Amino acid sequence: MKKLLFQSVVLGLLLVSSAKAQTPRFYQEIQAFKQQDSLHFPPANAILFVGSSSFQKWKDVQDYFPNHIIINRGFGGSTLPDVIRYAPDIILPYHPKQIVIYCGENDIAEDPAITPQQVLERVKILLQIIRKKYKNIPVDYISIKPSPSRIQWQQKMAASNTLIQKYLQQQPHTRFIDVYHAMLNLDGTINETIFIHDRLHMNATGYHIWQKILEPYLL
Repeated sequence: MKKLLFQSVVLGLLLVSSAKAQTPRFYQEIQAFKQQDSLHFPPANAILFVGSSSFQKWKDVQDYFPNHIIINRGFGGSTLPDVIRYAPDIILPYHPKQIVIYCGENDIAEDPAITPQQVLERVKILLQIIRKKYKNIPVDYISIKPSPSRIQWQQKMAASNTLIQKYLQQQPHTRFIDVYHAMLNLDGTINETIFIHDRLHMNATGYHIWQKILEPYLL
């Protein structure tokens, strides 16, 4: 009897361990969004910001755009495949009037072997998912920003921006928003004064640069 009980406990622990191992990354953050939605679902016809930590850390984004209703669904250090995976949870339910995406920077930082063309293909997949439900609403993609801590991949990020911009120019109701060049000094180097200590995420000055660029695009 004791042996059977021990075997059952071990089997249970193995199953729990296996379940944890198979839990996709950022799962808990997405569940937190869903819990938040269950308590207070965002209004329709808002503007959805979705993507990685540059949005996640923009906690006071609503204060920057007081004339708009913003739904912020930035999470973790997400990549385009992460946003694609969770699109049914953090994009498709909201019926927004506009979607603004910032993602792609982590794709390059996490996989230095990735090519700009592969980054573009991921953007295409995400846009296809969005267009299956929202055929005509504006979808705006913010350029991959230049980050001092990732200067070794700056050329690849700039090349990815070029490919994505050219592709989006051919797509209806879709725009490319260039923040990249506004974050550089006059000599072409990265303006490090607009970043916090990690040299990756922006401070308020950096977000004010984004605000001025984004505002004319928002409906």
